[in-house]
Amino acid sequence: MHNLMLLLHNAEQNPNIPTLEPGDTVRVHTLIVEGEKERVQVFQGVVIRVRRGGANSSFTVRRIASHGIGVERTFLFASPRVEKVEVLRHAKVRRARLYYLRGRTGKAARLRERQA
Repeated sequence: MHNLMLLLHNAEQNPNIPTLEPGDTVRVHTLIVEGEKERVQVFQGVVIRVRRGGANSSFTVRRIASHGIGVERTFLFASPRVEKVEVLRHAKVRRARLYYLRGRTGKAARLRERQA
């Protein structure tokens, strides 16, 4: 049991995931299994939090679905189901958790792009 815990703690990060920061707009390609078939589903949105903790490291992406409903999805950094993550833009943010975006819609939810 102890060896299994060490193995999980030292799990390698998926090489297809770049370093992410809160405020980044990303496109996450995820492998979805439906019965016998597999397909790749794309989830695009803003990274609202990044949790670092070895094998438990994860990031949460929020997007606005149809009719203005917000959808959040959490992905593990060590997950083999995440095929690819594309960083589309970096935003200038002043905090690590962007939960305040949950209460905002439309133009109020915009983030300023970070100058390179």
